[in-house]
Amino acid sequence: MRKNPKILFISQEIYPYLTESNSRTKLSRMLPQYAQASGFETRTFMPKFSEINERRNQLHEVIRLSGMNIIIDDTDHQLIIKVASIPEARIQVYFIDNEEFFHRHSSGKNDNDGKLKDNAERSIFYVRGSLETIEKLRWTPDIIVCQGWLASVAPLYIKTAYHDNPFFRDAVVITRLDDNIHFEPYADNFGDIVLLDGITREDVKQVAGKKVDYASLTKLALQYSDAVIFDTPFIEQEVKDYALASGKPILDGTASEDVKTHYLDFFRSLLGD
Repeated sequence: MRKNPKILFISQEIYPYLTESNSRTKLSRMLPQYAQASGFETRTFMPKFSEINERRNQLHEVIRLSGMNIIIDDTDHQLIIKVASIPEARIQVYFIDNEEFFHRHSSGKNDNDGKLKDNAERSIFYVRGSLETIEKLRWTPDIIVCQGWLASVAPLYIKTAYHDNPFFRDAVVITRLDDNIHFEPYADNFGDIVLLDGITREDVKQVAGKKVDYASLTKLALQYSDAVIFDTPFIEQEVKDYALASGKPILDGTASEDVKTHYLDFFRSLLGD
């Protein structure tokens, strides 16, 4: 295996930062630890949701990485980067923060006035903020694992807008397929607001001009991914069929109790080791 291969985890939820403990959040917490203990270098990102207690979890702002504005639909949004450590795992977690997107509502259950209406913008901001921060860190991942529907636009951006960027050009992109818990369909302007230099309307034609449901968003992610992981037996059949028909390498994460070996062997195989 190449010396110290690097894995970037762009995650939606990580235990223990969210109080809800389930297989999804725990695996997002354990995979970086397993990888690091097995000789990989890792960087882990998640959104700084409002229910994350900064004092208890000892988050602090990284001034040198903060302050950039990310433009979405002609509106500037300030990017704040915070960091915390999981001491027992010796893992740092970078948090993407913005007052408008993450302070007024929770990780995905509801907004102050009911349904979440800006999850598309939140997803775009989160992913672009993560990629821009990795570039500022001057850290070049060999593998990028996208976990959760808030990370679903990452494969599109990496393979189009960031395609010629030396920090991402050669990365293997993996989508971990999970369930659609708390997902609210994106508005019919998603195909417009997701555009960026290097992305054409042809690239997003399958989601253009219509409300984007979970299946459509996930298939967009799969289209631009190099490999797929099934992490639940409850994946929508339409999505599962699309992944199987793609011919891309697939790991069935539900097929083995030895998660550490199962996943890390899959990562190594994608690097040709």
